[in-house]
Amino acid sequence: MSVEILTKEDLVRFKIELITELKEMINEKNDQRKKWLRSKEVEKLLNISPGTLQNYRINGIIKWTKFGNTYFYSLDAINQSFDDSSSASFS
Repeated sequence: MSVEILTKEDLVRFKIELITELKEMINEKNDQRKKWLRSKEVEKLLNISPGTLQNYRINGIIKWTKFGNTYFYSLDAINQSFDDSSSASFS
């Protein structure tokens, strides 16, 4: 059985490596943001009422799909819909 001695420098190097890996994991998770939003999430994102969202659906301003009793909206489609009239995108 061999004995290894850890120095303070070893621990500092380990801490730096651990923090770097954690940052990479967090960045990967942020890149995998939600692609589909429910009605409440879209209302909050766009700061609109349920009636306004319904009007957007009826008038074809926002593309949507319905699964069961729930409406889903593509975040990319929302950004694309509003990119024509605004330079800001939502995330």
